[in-house]
Amino acid sequence: MLELGADSFWNWDVGKNLMHKIFGTKENSDYVDREGSYLIPVKDGRVGIVKTPKGFFFLGGGIEKCESHIECIKRECLEEAGYEATVGEEICSAESYFLHETIGYFHPIQTYYAGSLTEKKSEPTDNDHKFMWIDCGELRGKMYLEMQNWALERALVQQE
Repeated sequence: MLELGADSFWNWDVGKNLMHKIFGTKENSDYVDREGSYLIPVKDGRVGIVKTPKGFFFLGGGIEKCESHIECIKRECLEEAGYEATVGEEICSAESYFLHETIGYFHPIQTYYAGSLTEKKSEPTDNDHKFMWIDCGELRGKMYLEMQNWALERALVQQE
């Protein structure tokens, strides 16, 4: 799991009734910004995630040019798991600042959505991504990114 440091900030966005949290500390350097959109499907006490050689991640990824958050999630769910997705409410958002092993100074900005996986359409096209359902309790604290662990907790609270 990637540790991002003790400095973090969160606030409650009253206008949207959502939470946003910042992880890590921004250094005086140029960062590569990457906006992403992610689905947190929860079904029967389990969460749908992908496992890669690095660890556990939510279904989703970087938003491509002229793509909406919803379009990104639907494309990524097909690529990573082979499923069509229904995207629900926005749960929360987070961003972090850290030194990535290949990118350099990296600033991912991620928005997380509730939703479900519907119909299996194909095999995943991302060969190093294995889709699985994992018990919520077993997954807690095991996501690769600290901000995705935080988002998982927000999603589980929303499920209650």
